[in-house]
Amino acid sequence: MHFTEREKYILELIRQKGFVSFRQLNRDIDASPATLRRDLERLSQDGAILRVRGGAKLPEGAEPPSEQARLMGAPFVDNIARRVAEKQAIGKAAADLCVPNEGVMIDGGSTTLQMCPHLKGLNLQVLTNSLHIVGALLQQQGTRVNVPGGAVFREQNIILAAAGDDSMPKFYGPKLFMGAASVGPQGPMQADIILVAAERRLIERADDVVLLVDSSKFEEPSGNVVCDLDEVTTLITDTGLADAHAQFIERAGVNLITVDPAS
Repeated sequence: MHFTEREKYILELIRQKGFVSFRQLNRDIDASPATLRRDLERLSQDGAILRVRGGAKLPEGAEPPSEQARLMGAPFVDNIARRVAEKQAIGKAAADLCVPNEGVMIDGGSTTLQMCPHLKGLNLQVLTNSLHIVGALLQQQGTRVNVPGGAVFREQNIILAAAGDDSMPKFYGPKLFMGAASVGPQGPMQADIILVAAERRLIERADDVVLLVDSSKFEEPSGNVVCDLDEVTTLITDTGLADAHAQFIERAGVNLITVDPAS
């Protein structure tokens, strides 16, 4: 992880919690203890944090952590109105991969939400961090819904716990369905490092990672990489996918499914 990514992660964590221990940073960030100490020293010299025994906290007089913190990236209400036909087709194809009575994990997003109408009658047990998905699935008799602990991020309508917080239910679902802000040869990406950390915790629990992204997500890939592309088992997108993008997906050994939004 580059210093700028580590810096952003550290600052977001301290703003969320008010204090973060060095032990937690050492556990959650892929860097040596010496590197982390240098990071904290730079941030302290810049006045962004205050070094204290065992970790770091907000400087005196700084804005306290918000109960309703904000994530970077477009709000959910903006995303849900974009490329609706493509997302609906992708969501149906993803739902077709579900097996009756199994447990699955569905990460929050405007594309994964489109799976919900097609899950009715499958009697699934679903772990999701999305309040929109919870609302859609609660209407389905036979679908059991689990949610993790954490804070609600209002604009995205998702529940996220701070890094290192072991509030995730002890839930096993062989498939994880997730979206991304963009996708490149490096893998799926998100704008916010806090969201990346939450998705990594879900990926670690899954046997198969199913990525749901419309073809526009390949046009200008940038952001924080969630995982390597070859960690994705299946990628579902629409027929607008460019040949060059299909080639790097297949080179990574990912099962590629394309759907026609017009059908």
